[in-house]
Amino acid sequence: MNTHGLVELEEQASQSGLLLRVQVRRPLNIWAFRLVVAEKLQSNSIQIWGEMKGWAYRGLNGLQLDTMKVHRRAPSGVGHLIWAGTMAWALNETPCRQARLLAILDETSQHDRLVKYFLQRGFQVVREVGSSPVDLPIRIVWGGAGSLMLADCREVFKYSCRLWDISRKLQS
Repeated sequence: MNTHGLVELEEQASQSGLLLRVQVRRPLNIWAFRLVVAEKLQSNSIQIWGEMKGWAYRGLNGLQLDTMKVHRRAPSGVGHLIWAGTMAWALNETPCRQARLLAILDETSQHDRLVKYFLQRGFQVVREVGSSPVDLPIRIVWGGAGSLMLADCREVFKYSCRLWDISRKLQS
């Protein structure tokens, strides 16, 4: 498999009838980003199928993933494209080589599904975030308790590109 950059992923998305776009702001030397996958419906309207939001800064765990949403009727592969695009952007545009997220613990069964999903993507549980005073900064940033997870951006990228490629072939 060839390694795709963000430009190649945008071209592949276009060939599949999708738009892949990244919006980035740089307040206080932090990259705040929103990556969106959408479909153009008419000349002036689009259907957003999914998105990833987060921020990045210089440092070991610089890529912080906050929100990932995929519409339940999204075309096949949209989630994989979002992951691949996010990792391609981080690897090409930031010094980040690791990604970090919090699998929120709202409901036990939902939390277990999230952890399983992120483990499949290449994330590993670093520690559980609860009500300890040392957990307060993480709880404030992510808005709750849960499993703090870390992954290598290149590994998540490779895995996601492989699944995106498979979904594109199945659509052909």
